Amino acid sequence: MTMVKFGHSTVEANPLGLGTNAVGGYNLFPGLSDDDGRKLVEAALANGINLLDTAYVYGLGHSEELVGEVVKEHSRDQIVIATKGAHDFSTGEEVINNDPQFLADQVNKSLERLGTDYIDIYYIHFPDHDTPKAEAVGALQRLREEGKIRAIGLSNFSLDQIKEANADGYVDVVEDEFSLLHQDHLTDGMLDYLHDNQISFVPYFPLASGLLTGKYDQDVTFPKDDIRSQIADFKEPRYSAILAAVDKVRPIAANHHATLAQTILAWYLQNPLITAVIPGAKRADQVISNAKAMDVTLTSEEYGQIEAAFKEFAKVKSGKSLKDPD
Repeated sequence: MTMVKFGHSTVEANPLGLGTNAVGGYNLFPGLSDDDGRKLVEAALANGINLLDTAYVYGLGHSEELVGEVVKEHSRDQIVIATKGAHDFSTGEEVINNDPQFLADQVNKSLERLGTDYIDIYYIHFPDHDTPKAEAVGALQRLREEGKIRAIGLSNFSLDQIKEANADGYVDVVEDEFSLLHQDHLTDGMLDYLHDNQISFVPYFPLASGLLTGKYDQDVTFPKDDIRSQIADFKEPRYSAILAAVDKVRPIAANHHATLAQTILAWYLQNPLITAVIPGAKRADQVISNAKAMDVTLTSEEYGQIEAAFKEFAKVKSGKSLKDPD
């Protein structure tokens, strides 16, 4: 596919990336193995996916370490690494910290874990309560001037917080939850602001924790240590409404000899409001399958039919799947 550019930066990548919270994210999912995590990343790189999205909080640095181990076996300049920081455990408790010195320290630690000289996109993972947003971004701008990062991102910031953070025009990309099930940013003004200010948008949870892949039925349950057990989308009556909407996409997928996941991902790839999409995966075969979404081209009619299938979700403010850390 045609490469996409992120904000005002020179960073370019294929628009289908890989979210790596299940690569070393032992604190998020049960039963993960390092070997499977490495295979996920290898499968992505072998199938045209060169945007790898990780974060410190995925395994408290372990995801970054595993991603770094794989990347060092490849040409670094052909890979776009995005990572995130803001979680401070120095007191023994989880605290969100955007202090400029803390962010600088986090970038340096991420560089070490990733085993690289630079990070292509660095996101402030969550906003804190006290740090002026423009000061936090200013710290990242200084790191960009030092060559340690190439693009500045914000994750989980509200529209007002994004505006404050972008006071000097330094922000290149925003990452936040958005999917056919969570379309709040279509009506809250965020996507309009990003478009008007040449800021890229990267949605996370594009497959809504697997709900948009068609793999679930009425009898699904999750253990308490699986993050899906906390998500309202899996609770009635919303859950049944989601399954019904997903069923409406099946004929379109069949027309393209594609899976539901590939068809939904193709819809995001053709959405003019979205720069890149970063579905996660737990197995290498899922990554390989997702990569084939880049070969699916929906007609304008099919694109509209998918949009219409989920129109009821666009009318309701869904909020986020998971609560932000306080």
